[in-house]
Amino acid sequence: MKKTSGKKIIFVVIKYAVVLLITISMVVPFIWMLSASFKTNLEVFEFPIRWIPETIHFENYTNVWDVANYPRMFLNTVKLTVIITVLQILTSTLAAYAFSKIYFPERNVLFLTYLATLMVPYQVVMIPQFSIIRQMGLTNTHLALIMIQAFTPMGVFLIKQFFDGIPDELIEAARIDGLSEFGIYSKMMLPLSKSAIVSLAILTITATWNDFLAPLIYISDKNLYTIQLGLRNLCSEYTTEYGQIMAASVMSVIPIFILYCFCQRFFEEGMVSGAVKG
Repeated sequence: MKKTSGKKIIFVVIKYAVVLLITISMVVPFIWMLSASFKTNLEVFEFPIRWIPETIHFENYTNVWDVANYPRMFLNTVKLTVIITVLQILTSTLAAYAFSKIYFPERNVLFLTYLATLMVPYQVVMIPQFSIIRQMGLTNTHLALIMIQAFTPMGVFLIKQFFDGIPDELIEAARIDGLSEFGIYSKMMLPLSKSAIVSLAILTITATWNDFLAPLIYISDKNLYTIQLGLRNLCSEYTTEYGQIMAASVMSVIPIFILYCFCQRFFEEGMVSGAVKG
């Protein structure tokens, strides 16, 4: 018994040591980013690292706010994030309800075909997609970004897995009572799937907020820049303002961090419930 207890203690110590190392490896870059946001370019690359600079340079934040037109980029990013998130939740929940609770010919084949598009890298469809958007005259507009990101197979899959856990008998009882399909969707399915919807919302918000490639392809007007695209402007041909880049990065991370802190419980519930059918 003593040997067994000793082995368990060693295993627990090793497990927590590994978790601690992984946590440190993930947290340290963010701490370095925060520290570098208050430094000059020369101080950023000092070695050994000076975590607390001798002189705190708050002008990195003021320069980003004024010179880099951060308020405009922030509003553009918020606008795109809100619109795309709402559209993805709407399209994903509607499609998931159809695939989960409405029986029609070749339903499973159609769902698997739609899901198979997840295996196609974005680089494969990037040029044809851009060609279509250009023919529609939507280049250099936010509408182009909204259209190409309003649908997500991953979101449909996540919500469908949750809908599959809701008993079909409940849906049939609602139909017998005269409730329409849209009524079942809006009055029953959506209220029962709040955690899954919040999970999808967090994933969508994070992906849209941090998206760089799509705005880089479609946006050239500086007044339409997002935060991630605007960070590139801080890198010129002859110099790179690392302190300002870190300051802008810190400001861009804060909204996502706050969102996750408030919605963490719903996110965890949604991911677990979406992975396990009832």
